[in-house]
Amino acid sequence: MITGRQAPRRLSIFGSTGSIGKNTIDVVDHLGGPENFEISALTGNENIALLADQARALRPALVVTASDSQYEALKSALAGSGIAVAAGQTGLMEAADLEAEWVMAAIVGTAGLAPTLAAARKGADIALANKECLVSAGGLFVDSVRRGGGKLLPVDSEHNAIFQVLEENQRHAVERIILTASGGPFRNSSIEEMANVTVETARAHPNWSMGLKISIDSASMFNKALEMIEAKHLFGLSPEQIEVIVHPQSVIHSMVGYTDGSVLAQLGAPDMRTAIGYALAHPLRPNLPIERLDFAKLSRLDFEAPDEKRFPALRLARLAMVRDGVQGAVLNAAKEVALEAFIEGRLSFLSMADVTETVMDQLAGLPAASSMDDVFAVDKEARQRAAGLIN
Repeated sequence: MITGRQAPRRLSIFGSTGSIGKNTIDVVDHLGGPENFEISALTGNENIALLADQARALRPALVVTASDSQYEALKSALAGSGIAVAAGQTGLMEAADLEAEWVMAAIVGTAGLAPTLAAARKGADIALANKECLVSAGGLFVDSVRRGGGKLLPVDSEHNAIFQVLEENQRHAVERIILTASGGPFRNSSIEEMANVTVETARAHPNWSMGLKISIDSASMFNKALEMIEAKHLFGLSPEQIEVIVHPQSVIHSMVGYTDGSVLAQLGAPDMRTAIGYALAHPLRPNLPIERLDFAKLSRLDFEAPDEKRFPALRLARLAMVRDGVQGAVLNAAKEVALEAFIEGRLSFLSMADVTETVMDQLAGLPAASSMDDVFAVDKEARQRAAGLIN
């Protein structure tokens, strides 16, 4: 359990049936479950059986399926439970409107933007696992969290690592941050081999257990590209201060370099529950059932520079940060369409970057978004252009 402070009274978990959501529930259970936490809302997508099981165990006030077509199935599964049920974007916004002190924002894609932003505006602490909030909305989202009065708590293992070792009173002395990347399943593959990558080989991450889309994003390093843009907004850095290093063991989760030459690193077993637990208990550290590092058995840590020819997503992230404006939203939207096309067998693995870069070039020079309507408009335009290129 969390000691030294009162645990948050109300939690909401957006995206509870995904890998981050399931790990969050595991942490909540380990720290006392319903005895220590009151769950305001759970949201999921189409895995109704799991969502209903989670609801019966945690007794939230509201359960939402993001799929309108699954409303009746969810309602039937929870009949007689006394738990309110809703569906679709309207249901997600209803969940965001409930009182919650801490919200896990783990809805994948731009579908998570509006409800996460709404929760931030209400003053909840946002445990952020949704990349699009920062990649697509950037300053708008950070400003909404600040105005709402809550804290922004990064849950990606890399950003959470930086958050742990970034000394708040020494931000002026930060010289650089170094995001680590495992290199994924194709770290040693040639460009010729990567041209024939399949969905099954792309989803097989060597270190982490993740969902289909995020596993493929990791294999292409688009996941790392989005993390670079996130880091710019999370920590107020320039593109030149953000580095990426390939570290196959995934033991060092990221590092901060200071002006005196010191580099502080956060190490741990590759287990998302560490980052989730730190975000949930911050600024304290809960007692979690995480594997402890045995340095004698570990024996070595390897590092290598990423190859941006084989992984052009990293170059595209730097391009988006330098261009600024809404290029992050364009990159993300085009990438999502290209990813879907790859999963469906309509686009090759390497062509995902080609489509994304073409759309970024087509929409270069657009000004920064002044509202979420601007973000959604750019997102829609980029998706249409990407779909046009693929089709």
